[in-house]
Amino acid sequence: MDNHLFSNHERAEVLTQALPYIKRYNGKIVVVKYGGNAMINEQLKQQVMEDIVLLWLIGVKIVLVHGGGPEISEMMDKLGKKPTFVNGLRVTDKETVDIVQMVLAGKVNKTLVNLLEMKGGKAMGISGMDGRLIEAKVKNPELGYVGEITKIHINPVLDLLEKGYIPVISTLGCDKKGNAYNINGDTAAAYIAGAMNAERLIMMTDIDGILRDRNDPTTLIRELTTIEAKQLEKDGIISGGMIPKVECCIKAISEGVKNVTIMDGRVSHAILMELLTNEGAGTMVTNEIHKR
Repeated sequence: MDNHLFSNHERAEVLTQALPYIKRYNGKIVVVKYGGNAMINEQLKQQVMEDIVLLWLIGVKIVLVHGGGPEISEMMDKLGKKPTFVNGLRVTDKETVDIVQMVLAGKVNKTLVNLLEMKGGKAMGISGMDGRLIEAKVKNPELGYVGEITKIHINPVLDLLEKGYIPVISTLGCDKKGNAYNINGDTAAAYIAGAMNAERLIMMTDIDGILRDRNDPTTLIRELTTIEAKQLEKDGIISGGMIPKVECCIKAISEGVKNVTIMDGRVSHAILMELLTNEGAGTMVTNEIHKR
């Protein structure tokens, strides 16, 4: 929006209204799971990085956990590697996990670190293999090197936060034998947020949030408890691809995260709306109803 539409007084008023939220999150840990269309669209990517740096500058301890599915698929295509599926799940053989490691821990991770630095932040990229951050085992032998998290060694992330960095984490895991595993990004973010007792976990997706009617954005459920979420799952309102995301929300809260928000990463400045306004964005899942 054109800056000339706002007077200096209006800008100052906006900043003043954000002050209580800035005070609330100053010094608190907020984990952001980032991927999907917000990562593919270059303009959105720039905005998300700006939002993260802004939050970092006002004293929020931001941890960025990222995926990179489209980039992995693109690289596999370039290398002539055809995806194989078992019961709808992608099989990750040794060659594929090598590609995942190359793309996630390399190209995607370092691109995000570089962007954050260009926006004025201080960022450091690591993978779940660094410092054994994400320890994993085979989830299902039929799926190959798809990992199930067995333990989180959170100290590498805490050390980076203590030194004033924005940790940027790619979701790879490893076992004690040195095998690398592809880890679901939402699951990794939930476990990492839980291990730090984070104040918030924000999951950026490609939909508005949890809808009572998946075809009607006006039926957005703005907030619900974990008990209500489980009931909506039983009732079939939470279904399909939303089920694992909600399960990750419940897992994070059970591990000590205060609340989790599922939001549309395609909306400009969605993170700032969620953290620095009364309205919020998306669906917030909590242990108790948290009035925005």
